[in-house]
Amino acid sequence: MSTRFLLITFASLIIIPFSVQSQKHKTTQGPKLIVGIVVDQMRWDYLYRFNNRYGEKGFKRLLNEGFTCENTYINYVPTVTAIGHSSIYTGSVPAIHGITGNSFIMQQNGKNMYCTEDNTVITVGSTGNAGKMSPQNLLSSTITDELKLSSNFQSKVIGIALKDRGAILPAGHFADAAYWFDDESGNWITSSYYMDKLPEWIIKFNKKNLTAHYLKDNWHTLYKLNTYSQSLTDSNTYEGKYKGSQSAAFPVMTSELIKTIGPGLIRSTPFGNTLTLDLAKEAMINEKLGKNIFGETDFLAISLSSTDYIGHQFAVNSIKVEDAYLRLDQDLGNFFQFLDQRIGKGNYTVFLTSDHGAAHNPKFFSDQKGNSGFFNSGIAQDSLNQILFQKFGENKLIFSMTNSQVHLDNRLINQKQLDELAIRKTIIGYLKNQDGVAFVTDMENAADAAIPELIRERIVNGYNYKRSGIIQIILEPQIFNSTRETGTSHSAWNPYDSRIPLLWMGWGVKHGKTHRPVHITDVAPTIAALLQIQEPNGNIGKPVEELIN
Repeated sequence: MSTRFLLITFASLIIIPFSVQSQKHKTTQGPKLIVGIVVDQMRWDYLYRFNNRYGEKGFKRLLNEGFTCENTYINYVPTVTAIGHSSIYTGSVPAIHGITGNSFIMQQNGKNMYCTEDNTVITVGSTGNAGKMSPQNLLSSTITDELKLSSNFQSKVIGIALKDRGAILPAGHFADAAYWFDDESGNWITSSYYMDKLPEWIIKFNKKNLTAHYLKDNWHTLYKLNTYSQSLTDSNTYEGKYKGSQSAAFPVMTSELIKTIGPGLIRSTPFGNTLTLDLAKEAMINEKLGKNIFGETDFLAISLSSTDYIGHQFAVNSIKVEDAYLRLDQDLGNFFQFLDQRIGKGNYTVFLTSDHGAAHNPKFFSDQKGNSGFFNSGIAQDSLNQILFQKFGENKLIFSMTNSQVHLDNRLINQKQLDELAIRKTIIGYLKNQDGVAFVTDMENAADAAIPELIRERIVNGYNYKRSGIIQIILEPQIFNSTRETGTSHSAWNPYDSRIPLLWMGWGVKHGKTHRPVHITDVAPTIAALLQIQEPNGNIGKPVEELIN
């Protein structure tokens, strides 16, 4: 009798530790899947400008069921794609994470560096060089990296976008995969940074040739052309034309244009977003995202790039832009329904934001009697180099004015022992008197410059002395650093470029909104707070505590 009692007691002692461990694991579980959606070039006002034509399952579902941050701003310059994606996922700014532009100048050697360029890896999935990419230039960790670390690498992380930078930078350094679109082959590809060969499911997906499928029926408006009251008339003078096309009018004959432009045409149509979400669904199924055998949270980072290409080509007030967002609304609705069916409503968390906005076309703005215009940095650079040559006896002391920054030939200046401070002073003296220029500052003194505090902070946040020019140019509102008269662009501090949507929905998220100022750098620490994991190692953002349930 006593022997049986002792055996039961010892068995209990053995069982209890495992039981306690199991219960502890359950209490720390989060959502099965986090889905990050970045809509490239989505201005904040698009959320409401087209709202009366959105359905109930896409943007309106995010508003009606989720939490929206109504005043979300980018807190650095320049406002471009690579920096936006990096800042969303690192909670940091170019001064820290090191991605200072889509391309930037390495100040030590003067090399022009593409943001995800990596010549140590090779393309996987095609024979070209489009896959020689990795996140090596990103200096700080991402929230996706931190998720990997927190789960002992048991969480699965995948990034997907038409643009390489839209897939690679969000997925981070420890990602299981990142996939992007190759214009030459029309395939989704990756690099040897992630794997030696494409998974079989990607190969099968590529063989479907959905690009040709979507483009064969041409791009017609979703609704009758005369109902697009939020936009200018079709084929107006502010719209750019497709290569080889005589008109920008609807219908866009994509079935013919693909013959001369190639598969990359899909980028500049709404179907590029549809294709991206198609691949995202396949990734969820074949990689079993949200079905983690260890019970850990997985992460799917999606960037929808076509809205950026369409915006650049046709400008803010184009029917093409309006139609693209109405179609995206439907695509998002279908995708959220897929998430409900695949993962289960309430078992996933989704956020939607943007990497930057867009300005009105300058010619359109001036035609409406607004102040706008162009600043030609190429002419300014040539003029400055002539002035510097006359004064200092050396030619081409400025070798770039990319990202609205002056990049000096530091090696030549050091070799010839020139007075760099005098060179900077000469440059600033010239630029501040040019039409369209609001402020010019030496970056080493930017914190004390006579510039409004908000702009000054964004200049400082955007400056990385190893990868940024030594002089920053801030243009007047609605002045483009470009000579192109059609379409639109972005990169400025102004609200049209820096105010972005930020919406949350699903596990751990309350329904509601906040009107207090929030920054692009607050996304990553909010995810960290939801998951109760460490924020990225370069994070300067703060959690949006109001949304956490």
